[in-house]
Amino acid sequence: MSKFSVFVRNIQLGGGAPVRIQSMTKCPTDDIPLLLREIKTLEKAGCEIVRIAIPNHKALESIPILKTKTTMPIVADIHFDYKLAIAAIKRGVDKIRINPGNIGARWKIEEIISVAKDFNVPVRIGVNAGSLSKEILKKYGRPTPQALVFSLEEQLKIFEKKNFYNLVLSAKTTNPQETIEVYESLNEKFPYPLHLGVTESGLPLQGAVRSTSALAILLYQGIGDTIRISLTGPAVLEVIVAKELLQSLGLRVFGPQLISCPVCGRCKVNLIKIAQRVERKLQCFNSPIKVAVMGCVVNGPGEARFADYGIACGKKSGVIFKKGKVLKKCPEDELAKELIATIKADL
Repeated sequence: MSKFSVFVRNIQLGGGAPVRIQSMTKCPTDDIPLLLREIKTLEKAGCEIVRIAIPNHKALESIPILKTKTTMPIVADIHFDYKLAIAAIKRGVDKIRINPGNIGARWKIEEIISVAKDFNVPVRIGVNAGSLSKEILKKYGRPTPQALVFSLEEQLKIFEKKNFYNLVLSAKTTNPQETIEVYESLNEKFPYPLHLGVTESGLPLQGAVRSTSALAILLYQGIGDTIRISLTGPAVLEVIVAKELLQSLGLRVFGPQLISCPVCGRCKVNLIKIAQRVERKLQCFNSPIKVAVMGCVVNGPGEARFADYGIACGKKSGVIFKKGKVLKKCPEDELAKELIATIKADL
């Protein structure tokens, strides 16, 4: 984790703070009712920081409204127009994300720095493989990890020369292996909080796999202070995957953890249906309990016994465990309901 820390509204990034979950809204920013609904859905799912696109001056109108409707920090995503970045800061946004490489002249970046300093608003310097300068591409041949790090380093000099250190860094690529290499280098070189992500990772299934294949390795090394799982799909899925990743690595605890067997020819119940029912019902609990739903006698009793609560199934029926003790035997269609009732009685 980074040595420096940054506060985005009331959320700390870096300096020993928990790894934070981010997402980005996907509806038009100027459709304020729809935007608010999306943000509320993300907040309910566990998102901690939300980014919104600011493509034009009309989109700026959403910022003061959002600030009164949600306590979640709002990040303005700015490209090309430095005036939009300045206006977003003055409208009350909690952080801005810019790629200095597409802002243009150095003096424009310095104008943003000056206003961000006056309003004490942090800036994320976000470099992407798809937006490197022609000069850097000519030097490195393609968007290599070295090219990304060099680009960010060159842009960072502008901020540090102006004594602006209220920064978060990111350098994203679509390649998980190169993403690992980039962030390992950034972590070694700079003390600023790092925002992790694999950009343009794809549809939900593929994107989740590609993202976690890189981010899990980095997070396990202690690299990264905030993450976004970028998916071509509903933003709420990004939050769900991020929570599962962080909880699986033991970095955060968000609530119950369900384990269930993959099912094989020994299974004599509809275990998939039972597990899905249990998963839905567990969403109303906040306690970090471990719940097992197992399909047969091979591993079932053992796994269920070692969980806080569990089901081990047999032929069209199963038994419910609590802390290793069998409580009752139930028919298949009552297993999920009885398991949840048992948990509710304790919690």
